[in-house]
Amino acid sequence: MWLDGAHVAPEIWALQPGYAALLVVAEDLRPGPSDEASDALLTAAEDRARKHLGGSRPEELAEVAEWREAFRAFGAKPQRTRPSVEALLRRVEAGLPRIDRITDAYNAVSIGGLLPVGGEDLARYAGPARLVRAAGDEDFDTSSGGQPVVEHPEPGEVIWRDDLGVTCRRWNWRQCARTRITSSTTSAMFVLDGLPALGLGGLRAAEAELTESLARLSPGATFASRLLAPNVDETEATP
Repeated sequence: MWLDGAHVAPEIWALQPGYAALLVVAEDLRPGPSDEASDALLTAAEDRARKHLGGSRPEELAEVAEWREAFRAFGAKPQRTRPSVEALLRRVEAGLPRIDRITDAYNAVSIGGLLPVGGEDLARYAGPARLVRAAGDEDFDTSSGGQPVVEHPEPGEVIWRDDLGVTCRRWNWRQCARTRITSSTTSAMFVLDGLPALGLGGLRAAEAELTESLARLSPGATFASRLLAPNVDETEATP
């Protein structure tokens, strides 16, 4: 199973002992552009997020403030490169963009559950997912001015990577172009990031919401997950 090779390096837990990653693999998804069903998921999640915020700024929420501190711990400046959940929450009042059915579903879980959630096209992944601190010479393919470019992370930066390079910089700040979910993705891997303010219960609740949403959008889809946390290693499959 692909999930068996997933790995969080010990230096990540040395940096953030309370961190946990819940990886979810989904197969037989039905991709496509945003539609009425995926729009409804995001609309409901936006309403939940507004209630969470209650007129406050996103960084005033405990779950977001904790991620800001995690970013500062490896040298990032969260005012400039924000945790993904904060970046999404800042767009809630105006409404999040509708991107595609799968991305809409996981963005809904992120803002509704107050946690970073990332999605990757599993068919474009090369080898297992690893969360490590960067050496600084890893390739990160992105775009600048509408043109494809290759960048490199800062030494010590927290990155998700595979055998070909960086798949997400600064923990959950920006995904690479190569493994991005598209309107033709049928198998995907999702990373649900948790810190103590969210707790393992919050991670499991987010997983349940994600798989339920994807199952409604893609009847017949199958799911497997693996929880990576200090002294915890749990793998589950859901038909």
